[in-house]
Amino acid sequence: MPATHHLHATPETVRFGAFDAAFPPVLTVQSGDLVVMQCVSGPAEVMPPGDSGLAVPPALAEIHKAVAAGAMPRLGPHLVTGPVAVAGAEPGDCLRIDIEAVELGADWGYNHFRALVGTLPEDFPYRRLIHIPVDRAANTCRLPFGPDNHGLTLPLAPFFGVMGVAPPVEWGQISTKEPRAHGGNLDNKELVAGSTLYLPVHRPGGLFSAGDGHGVQGDGEVCVTALEMCLTGHFRFSLEKGDGTRRPALRYPRAETPTHYISMGMHEDLDIAMKQALREMIAFITARSNLSAADAYQFCSLAVDFHVTQTVNGEKGVHGLLRKGLLF
Repeated sequence: MPATHHLHATPETVRFGAFDAAFPPVLTVQSGDLVVMQCVSGPAEVMPPGDSGLAVPPALAEIHKAVAAGAMPRLGPHLVTGPVAVAGAEPGDCLRIDIEAVELGADWGYNHFRALVGTLPEDFPYRRLIHIPVDRAANTCRLPFGPDNHGLTLPLAPFFGVMGVAPPVEWGQISTKEPRAHGGNLDNKELVAGSTLYLPVHRPGGLFSAGDGHGVQGDGEVCVTALEMCLTGHFRFSLEKGDGTRRPALRYPRAETPTHYISMGMHEDLDIAMKQALREMIAFITARSNLSAADAYQFCSLAVDFHVTQTVNGEKGVHGLLRKGLLF
């Protein structure tokens, strides 16, 4: 029977801003197992003031202490929990990660921008940080601005901005900032509870990590951040062996929701990211149907929607959405 594991965010199970094939697993599971993974969000410098009434979760406070003591090196911007190894996973295989549930982990989140980054750094050459209360029961957040300065309520759609496996050994240690073939900082708001992410395995065990919880985000994530907050994910891991008998080996992240299949492209040039997402969708269609590449190219122009995922991670993102039931 599949087992359920609980992985808490601690200084021993969290990395600050890095993926590395050399990181040992903090947990090893079997294919089919469920991992309830606690993820925390935000460095000490963006925490709310003590008189705000917004409490810092104890797990996050302990991690901040470890960072301040020099016990947790920092490379990129995200706190990620993991890695989790799946027994039997080998390079050439695919990890299927079913996101069965996403729980809110705090009663607030934050959003900020700063000089020199974002989609419009020339228009906003300064820093601004806001803390946003969250109503867990209503599944909403309350912005400090809105019509007539009365505030604005947004419904939440929580997901993890960062979900990825260990990169190839040759890459060495890399920042969580840029999404690449290993996944990472995808910032794809479609990947809410009920969706599935597929990642190619580069190292034995796969070595999956997650973090960068988002309470809600618009496509583009234009100012650099979404509603950044602590989340707990229920991830079910399934191993799909890359024997070549059922489908070509996965080269790049793909996903699906209850309603759509999703291709992805990432590149510092948004035009090239678009081409990559389109090529990935054409490859997906031709592998699953009797359509030729030319057929699939024309079909994509008629029936597939391509969205800008994010424009702020160095490697920009585009994702294609194919509605289920149109072809297969």
